[in-house]
Amino acid sequence: MSTLHVLSHSPFTDNRLTSCLRLLGAQDAILLCGDAVYALQPNSAPLNALAARVDTLRLFVLAEDSQARGLQVPDWVKSVDYPEFVELSIHYDKVNTWL
Repeated sequence: MSTLHVLSHSPFTDNRLTSCLRLLGAQDAILLCGDAVYALQPNSAPLNALAARVDTLRLFVLAEDSQARGLQVPDWVKSVDYPEFVELSIHYDKVNTWL
């Protein structure tokens, strides 16, 4: 069963991203939104943790949030808009929002 994990908290203030990566299944994906997009800051530990899984990780970022924070999205991360976010939510069997 596939799960879309939605993260919205900064990876610099808690360990949600680390916990999510530990529990991530082979069919799962992550969507970064809100302050979670700060995980894409260049040369940061969160970005390095994500990049270490580049071959198997399905990673999405809400384009509006990365643009609002002035963050460059790496080529291996897919930017999505709100309609695409809805499509992702339908595509995966479950959606787990890390509150």
